[in-house]
Amino acid sequence: MENEIIIRAGRSESGYWRDIWRYRELFGFLAWRDIIVRYKQTVAGSAWALLRPLLTTLVFTVLFGRMGKFPSDGVPYPVLVLAGMLPWQFFSNAISASTHSLVNNNSLISKVYFPRLLIPASTFGVALVDFAITLVILAGMMAWYQVMPTWRLLCLPIFTLLAVAAALGPGLLISALMVEYRDFKHIVPFLVQFGTYVSPVGFSTSAVPEQWRLLYACNPVVGVIEGFRWCIYGGLTANTQTTSSLPMEGFLISCGIVIFLLILGLWYFRRTEKTFADLI
Repeated sequence: MENEIIIRAGRSESGYWRDIWRYRELFGFLAWRDIIVRYKQTVAGSAWALLRPLLTTLVFTVLFGRMGKFPSDGVPYPVLVLAGMLPWQFFSNAISASTHSLVNNNSLISKVYFPRLLIPASTFGVALVDFAITLVILAGMMAWYQVMPTWRLLCLPIFTLLAVAAALGPGLLISALMVEYRDFKHIVPFLVQFGTYVSPVGFSTSAVPEQWRLLYACNPVVGVIEGFRWCIYGGLTANTQTTSSLPMEGFLISCGIVIFLLILGLWYFRRTEKTFADLI
């Protein structure tokens, strides 16, 4: 009788999280593979990473700044938009990439054991590269408009981690749902496009009526975007001395939603992980 090897999709929680560290090289390989596929021997990938935030900033500046006359928090409107575009672009790219990650790696999932959570998490590598490119563009735009950063810029890594957490929860949840319900490949692009306009990307939350701001803060991206703006320019420019403060009540509500979605995404992913190889 031949020996049989049984591949288990999930283990005990303590063993599972240790395995994530053990398979860190696989995580790096998957992330690097996606980056290579996106940028190697292609002009469109690199050019699009530059053009997308610039074109979106131009459209929102004309639409909301020039035509809509929305408030700009004391900074040039293109800086306000690009500061909001920075975390939103990371969030939308990470969600879009993680949605198809499990389905696209079906042959790998059905053959070997490793923590499946590494697959959707590794797709964040490309989103982080685009994030870095947009950050450089933002720095150049701030220099052009003479927008001076303050000590708050030291908080940027904290808000970057918050953006990762905001994207990771829904990313895990949707990628797991996508294994069984392929309809999400049509739903997610619509939700991302819709979210671009209902999130404060092209405008500040100061444009939202005050009686609706706490309800508006239930959008988890609101706190992330406002946090980025608070730490990037802080409302100070070379020509104005207007200071902005982070609306803590709304920010805490957004953070609470982020934590809830992260826990929900991890729970559902772990709950359904053992069925991926059968359904995919």
